[in-house]
Amino acid sequence: MRKIVDLTGKRFGRWVALALHPGRSRWREAMWLCRCDCSSERIVRGVSLRHGDTTSCGCFARERATKHGLSRTRTYRVWQGIKQRCFNPQAKHYSYYGGRGITVCERWLTFENFYADMGDPPPGMSLDRIDPNGNYEPGNCR
Repeated sequence: MRKIVDLTGKRFGRWVALALHPGRSRWREAMWLCRCDCSSERIVRGVSLRHGDTTSCGCFARERATKHGLSRTRTYRVWQGIKQRCFNPQAKHYSYYGGRGITVCERWLTFENFYADMGDPPPGMSLDRIDPNGNYEPGNCR
């Protein structure tokens, strides 16, 4: 049996190990009662803490995902699509966009800026570049 490393009081990302839990994982590993910075408490495998496999209860990912609350909208998918076409050589239509030198202005690399400039597209409409050889930027899109 391996010696248990005392993690009490140590921080692992947003977790703080509070106490050794009496139970063991199915692999007979030490389990720790941990408190996340958001006040959630969970039982976590010690090896997962030490190796950095877990750094929070999931609150960090939820905070990132709800930054603007629009990640599941048509506008967000349009924004992701223009970035893929311009920057990802593996994208289906890259050769017609990024492959020809068409890019996205620096301001629009952040979704919030793109949304502030373009807003929600009217139903049945799509993003259009006025000059088809120009970049994706406020003055060239409608």
